[in-house]
Amino acid sequence: MTQWVYSFGGGESAGDASMKTLLGGKGANLAEMAKLGLPVPPGFTLTTEVCTEFYKNDRKYPAELAAQVDAALASLEKKADKKFGDAANPLLVSVRSGARASMPGMMDTVLNLGLNDATVEGLAKLSGDPRFAYDSYRRFIQMYSDVVLELDHGAFEETLGALKDERDYRSDTEMNADDWKQIVAEFKRIVERQLGKPFPSDPKEQLWGAIGAVFASWMNDRAIFYRKHNNIPESWGTAVNVQAMVFGNMGDTSATGVAFTRDPSTGEKKFYGEYLINAQGEDVVAGIRTPKPLTKAARQAMGEGGQSLEEAMPEVFAELTRVYQSLEAHYRDMQDLEFTVERGRLYMLQTRNGKRTAKAALKIAVDMAREKLISENEAILRIDPMQLDQLLHPTICPNYHRSLICKGLPASPGAAVGIVVFDPDEAAALAADGRAVILVREETSPEDIHGMHASKAIVTARGGMTSHAAVVARGMGRPCVSGAGEIRIDIEEGVFRVGSRIVKKGETITVDGSMGEVLMGAAEMVQPELTGDFGTLMAWADKVRRMQVRANAETPEDARTAVKFGAEGIGLCRTEHMFFDAERIAAVREMILADKQEARVAALAKLEPHQRKDFAEIFRIMGERPVTIRFLDPPLHEFLPHTEEDCADVAKATGLDARALLARSRELHETNPMLGFRGCRLAIVYPEIYDMQARAIFEAACDVAAETGKAPAAEIMIPFVISKQEFDLIKARVDRVAAQVFAAKGRTLDYLVGTMIELPRAALRAGEIAQSAEFFSFGTNDLTQTAMGLSRDDAGKFLGTFVERHVLPHDPFVSIDAEGVGELVGLACERGRAARKRLKLGVCGEHGGDPASVAFFERAGLDYVSCSPYRVPIARLAAAQAARGGGEEPVLPQR
Repeated sequence: MTQWVYSFGGGESAGDASMKTLLGGKGANLAEMAKLGLPVPPGFTLTTEVCTEFYKNDRKYPAELAAQVDAALASLEKKADKKFGDAANPLLVSVRSGARASMPGMMDTVLNLGLNDATVEGLAKLSGDPRFAYDSYRRFIQMYSDVVLELDHGAFEETLGALKDERDYRSDTEMNADDWKQIVAEFKRIVERQLGKPFPSDPKEQLWGAIGAVFASWMNDRAIFYRKHNNIPESWGTAVNVQAMVFGNMGDTSATGVAFTRDPSTGEKKFYGEYLINAQGEDVVAGIRTPKPLTKAARQAMGEGGQSLEEAMPEVFAELTRVYQSLEAHYRDMQDLEFTVERGRLYMLQTRNGKRTAKAALKIAVDMAREKLISENEAILRIDPMQLDQLLHPTICPNYHRSLICKGLPASPGAAVGIVVFDPDEAAALAADGRAVILVREETSPEDIHGMHASKAIVTARGGMTSHAAVVARGMGRPCVSGAGEIRIDIEEGVFRVGSRIVKKGETITVDGSMGEVLMGAAEMVQPELTGDFGTLMAWADKVRRMQVRANAETPEDARTAVKFGAEGIGLCRTEHMFFDAERIAAVREMILADKQEARVAALAKLEPHQRKDFAEIFRIMGERPVTIRFLDPPLHEFLPHTEEDCADVAKATGLDARALLARSRELHETNPMLGFRGCRLAIVYPEIYDMQARAIFEAACDVAAETGKAPAAEIMIPFVISKQEFDLIKARVDRVAAQVFAAKGRTLDYLVGTMIELPRAALRAGEIAQSAEFFSFGTNDLTQTAMGLSRDDAGKFLGTFVERHVLPHDPFVSIDAEGVGELVGLACERGRAARKRLKLGVCGEHGGDPASVAFFERAGLDYVSCSPYRVPIARLAAAQAARGGGEEPVLPQR
């Protein structure tokens, strides 16, 4: 019989940390903490396999589940020495989700389950605190009604707010037992009015309702959105954890909090977190009350009044310190902890590897390696390569004059500029139109996830450093200022106020998440310096990776950026991008209009000095690093105006004939230009184009070699080849031009001539082509289009649906299609190297900067990947992880 339920706590645990796939992260870690002898309230976990069966069988549970839950509940009653549903000695439980991957706030939780009109009186007598009992009861009704019954929670908030206003209460803590009794009665009336029947009072009915709601939340909109953007498979499912309640809201000797064993924003080795006295855990993360720091040092640094946990409960703090140190040593990673203090006694409710900023991730990995807690290789594998992207963006210029609107908590570092938006739906819509937006909210909730993702930064009026906004923003790499308490938002008027200052929706502001500041206007930005921990980790990565990393660059600025980020060469220099400059486009158009070879050669002669200068500048910057230069690739009509009005404007500016321009544009028009007269096909019909480019390259290389004493390593790439015959025709002319230039310059330089493999036929005939070609560079953008019959410009209209419906595992333009396009790459590598043993193999499509694709290219045996300059560090780390067997890895197809 399948075991669907695993118990933990009370001196035993059926699971452990290695069972995360089955028990989810929370369940596995609760079992592990219990095994370590830490103070964990007992409970049991319904496995992720229950979730799978639940959805497979039209939301029906396995037949054996009910009996196993009853047995686990009986065991829990024994461990807790309480009885579920007993009026005199009631056992109350929490019901929480727990997926294999952490998904903070994305799924549902129910606390204080088991309360009804009878058990609340028992809880009041046992605790000696009726106020606490009825506060817990109203929390349960409100949470259960929202999560399980799916009622409008606004009515509950309005009722509570009205009573507080009537009695002039500013905080929930001012309410007494009678107040909460009145609220409970009002809440029950709301439920009966909206539901048409009374609030469920049977604890067993409550339990199964909550279990069903948590499993159902795996498929709610925010969970689906989060999984999609964090590459979490739907098939993983979630576990459900049922755990004996411990109460942080039993007065001033009780508390609840969230802690990190190191600072999740900076990575500093210091205990970090927040807590609230006389509260439950949801109060901390929901941002309803602004919590206090755990340590005295943090409180003083933030200039806050009140007491830290260290000051208010020194014995509890000392025990918590021992616990966090042991957990970090045990898991060998920074831990995110949840705890509750019930009448002076500490309980641990969760530990998990903590989410952190890219900066913190780097520091923690490097520091832990230096502390010998992990190895250098483990440090490399700890960093998600895509996280490095967060380090490669501008920050505010130190000399910029700041027009401060308000200050809050520095919840997530970085800086961003955008227009003010108050609604997450509007934020998503504006971002889709290309607008930079900043989401300003009282506080965020999981329902706002799409708007947060669309925003450049997030500002909240309430909430602390571990609020929903702070945690989610850090995970997304978005700057965030939380707890900006001076902000007063007026949604109807479309403004927020700070004192007498008014900021309207649509006005531009700057958010400095590192300083916790919101500024008026668009601040000046500076580029980050990649030193310190970044440099250390990259050096470790470079030691272990096999593949080289180059950059796609065709301007001196791009080349300098590439070198700064550690590129070992240029893998793609697109020469056509050099033609669109105002000084050059006229000569290009003159060449296209020419009807005789002599006229084309004359026009190209005007372009040649510009090309030579371009190549010389790039060669100087790159030194002896290889530079792969792709000859002209796009169809000629792309350089011409297409309408009569545009032709007239161009004619007026250049002196060219407007009618001739329009006629030539129409003559060159193609129904499907992507598969038309482009690439090497141009050179076979008009060989003088590539002759000019070859001459400019070789002359520039000779000039730079003479000037610097360093020989440029030019690699000439012929695009859009489908046969050896095509390639041989063009290579012969390139070699002839090289010989002419070397004779004239009195100098010979090494160079390579190779081709792009971007068409299926080229991959299939790679063995023949490699007899002449000295390198292959896979143009995976076009290879994906031609192999899969997809237009990269148009497929976005339906690819999302294909991924959601599992027709495709992912967007093939983001991560390579390993089964189809990948098989063509593998086949071309195999056949190419069979013909030329030392054939150099690389990739220069967008996939060169995608970590999952880089892992595939490592398995395929490529020599290098090439990507945009800002993705070079990502590719360096991904290549190191791939060499060590880490990271996402599409499987190399078997033939």
